[in-house]
Order: sequence, then structure tokens, then C-alpha cells
Amino acid sequence: MIQANALEKSFGDFKAVNKIDLNIKKGECFGLLGPNGAGKSTFIGMMYGTVQRTSGQLSVFNHDPKTESRDIKKRLGVVTQENALDESLTVMENMMLYCSFIGVPKQESEARVLELLNYMNLSHKKDALIQTLSGGMKRRLVFVRALLGKPELLILDEPTTGLDPAVRHLLWGKVRELHQSGTTIVLTTHYMHEAEVLCDRLVILNHGQIVAEGSPQQMIAQHTPGYVGIFESKHRELIKNLINNRADIHFHEDASGIYLRTPTLAELTKLHSEQGMIPLQIRPANLEDVFLKLTGQELSNEA
Repeated sequence: MIQANALEKSFGDFKAVNKIDLNIKKGECFGLLGPNGAGKSTFIGMMYGTVQRTSGQLSVFNHDPKTESRDIKKRLGVVTQENALDESLTVMENMMLYCSFIGVPKQESEARVLELLNYMNLSHKKDALIQTLSGGMKRRLVFVRALLGKPELLILDEPTTGLDPAVRHLLWGKVRELHQSGTTIVLTTHYMHEAEVLCDRLVILNHGQIVAEGSPQQMIAQHTPGYVGIFESKHRELIKNLINNRADIHFHEDASGIYLRTPTLAELTKLHSEQGMIPLQIRPANLEDVFLKLTGQELSNEA
């Protein structure tokens, strides 16, 4: 459905996207992960024609976004980072206005809006002013707006940023339903767990290049196998001495503590029990560990 070959976008001397090759298949949920400035938003902009590529090839629905963006936009929906709703209008007025923008026949608009409001648990707010809605309701309404055109491709650009866990899980459920119904989904997110539970495949971008590609499970097995123990920062020097530059043991540190990863649970348990270090948490390695390692945000075992 989406094919990129040697795709590049430069802003002066800065390469936001640096000759990437990518194939997103029809019907899959595909994730684009990476730190700020990695090239995610630039790639999405190139997909629907708001950003023009510098070189390389890109096709969406077998159309070139550079010359056929209108044909592409008719078949996709976008949940943007910003809500961009008219605060002075009601929910229904906002959605009916958007239906007119995208060419939904007038005789079908009201029924389609009401159906999607019900789908996103917003029927009771159809006559409410946008300014009276909670942040979570506004995000759900942006999903309604993205679905009004019955898109074959749904782009979710950081769809749950800033939402509480209850609303986030509600939206995850809706994304799964859409995926199961055959909608192709492209997701960008800073929540690694979100990508891990929703995506069939994903790539991690860093400095405009793809540094890893595969399913979440494949990435974990390849790049960060094992178990992670989280310890208080006061144990930092002891942990550095314990691992003694072993290549199969890694750690990084942030404000919440030290993350120590070992190949096996038994080895992690032995390390902390023999030294009397009580872990704050022990868990299997996850996609966040992969992300930190491949984007250079995990300290090496020599740090």
C-alpha cells in the first residue's frame, strides 16, 4: 500500500529523512518510532503531499504524493497531533462542516456522524460546545473526524499523547477494531507500550535513517533479550563494578533509577541477591529497552 525507495528529504544541509526503504502492507498496523527530530512527521507529511521529497520514490495506493496528493487524501484519514477543532461550534456542527469539506453527500452526513459518535462513546455530547469537552473527549472526536470519509488508510500521529490511561486504553480498543476490520494503520507514538500492543510491524528511525525493522517481539529478541531490574541510583557504582565490562549485560540510568539488563532472570536474581540490592521492579525486556539502545539513549556498560 505504501512503498518508499531511497526516499530522502533535506532542509538545506540537514537530512530529515535519509534514503530510507520501506514497504507498508495493506491491512497491517505499522509503527513509526523514533526520538524527536528522527524524521517521523516528515515522512508522514510526504505520504499525503504536504511535504515534498527531495529525492527517491514514494507511492501511496500506487499514486505519487508529489503529483497525485488529492487522490491519496480521498482515501485516508488522519488523527493529527493537534485537535484543530472549532471551539465555538458544537460537536455536531464541527463534524457536519468537516463532512462538507471532504465531500460526504449531504443526505448521508448526519447519519454517518451520529454512527461514529456512538462508536466513540460521544453520542451524549453531540450538541455540546467543543470548549466544554474534556481533553479525552476532544481526542475521541478527532478520531470521529478522521473516520468520516471511510478511509482505507488511517494515520495516527501521536494519537494518545497527554491522555489518562483509561482514555488511552479506550482508543487502543477502537484502533484494534479498525485494524481487525481491514483498515491499514500507520502509527507514530512516543509510548513504546502502545506500539508494542498495537503494531504488527514497526521501524525505529534515528537521524532520518531506519535503525531497526520487524515485529515488536522480533526486535526485543534481537536487540534486548533477557530481563531488566530497576534499582535505586545509589547502587550505580556497585553495579558498574559487578558487571565488569561484560558485553552481555547493559544498564542505563534516568530519574527513576538504574535499569540493569541481563540475558536470564536467574543471572539478574543472582546479581542483586548476592549484593543485597533490593530491586524496585523486575520485568522482561520490552520495546522501550530496544528504543533506548538503538537511539543511543541507553548508556553503555562502560558509562
